[in-house]
Amino acid sequence: MKQAKVISPTEMRRLLAVVDAGKHPARNRVAIMLSYYAGLRVGEIAALKISDVFGSELNVKDQIQLKAAYTKGNKARVAFVSDKLKREIKSYLKTLSVINADRPFLLTQRNTPFSPNTLCQLFGKLYGDAGIDGATSHSGRRSFITKLAHSGISPKVIMTLAGHQHLTTTQRYIDVNDEMMREAVEVI
Repeated sequence: MKQAKVISPTEMRRLLAVVDAGKHPARNRVAIMLSYYAGLRVGEIAALKISDVFGSELNVKDQIQLKAAYTKGNKARVAFVSDKLKREIKSYLKTLSVINADRPFLLTQRNTPFSPNTLCQLFGKLYGDAGIDGATSHSGRRSFITKLAHSGISPKVIMTLAGHQHLTTTQRYIDVNDEMMREAVEVI
């Protein structure tokens, strides 16, 4: 099976420009950012509730507790929220007309919860509109894992953040190119 494309910083800027110029920019932007900056799967993003992301004072939580029912492996895990992602989530909060703890974090334009499939279709449309060939709803997650690996983060930490049970699964996500290999041999 062909892997999802890893999104370059230039492609990410282009994607966000397309998102910002389209319908529902705050919602679509935060969905993309949860994938790209927290490594969440599309099903995990679709399952989020307001109470998963915001505390009692509507402050953005430092960690999103992903319930077992949300995750692919049916095991609860934690997604850490970076400062950059917190800013995106706060911007999204300003666009919400109804804030109820049990409400889905993301709603479709018809005010219904996203299913993983409809969110996957939205991601595909946004990537297509940005002209990013080979990108899928899994591209943000794969980019997140690849960026961590290229930044020298411990494989065990990456595996845990990704919610993988086996390091070999995590390793399959990591993209390698000629420039990286050239830099690697220059270290010696």
